Parts: sequence; C-alpha cells; structure tokens
Amino acid sequence: MESERWKSYTFDELVAREKVNLDVTWLRDESLESIDSLPAPNIIAREIVEDLTAAVAEFEAVAIALENRTSAAHDRAGQ
Repeated sequence: MESERWKSYTFDELVAREKVNLDVTWLRDESLESIDSLPAPNIIAREIVEDLTAAVAEFEAVAIALENRTSAAHDRAGQ
C-alpha cells in the first residue's frame, strides 16, 4: 500500500534505475558455516511465521495500551 512515505515500484521500474542493485547477499548470516547448513525451507518458513505472529501480538498489546491511555484521557477530560 502506498503512502506519503512509501511507494511501490515494479521490477521493471527498479531495474531501469541507474546503479540498481537487487543483490541481497549482504543479508548473509555470518553464524552459518555454509549454505549446506541452512535449515530446510519448511523450517525457515515456520520460524518466520512464528516470529511474525509474536510481532503481531506485541503490536496488538501496544495498540491496546494506547487505546486504554486515550480512553482514560478522554474520561478524565469529560469529568
């Protein structure tokens, strides 16, 4: 979803740019000895799902806390 801060680009738009580099090898995990030691794709996918699920739960807790704080401020203002 595009916003004032974020804009999506097609692959063709990206590769048409000067100095485009879609190389993500810099994401390499130095703790891994070799690619052969990577977990199976299904394990990696499951770990990603677990991480994202935990992150969503944390954001939900933040949202609830903010809603409660806003609600309490409105209640105090209405007294």
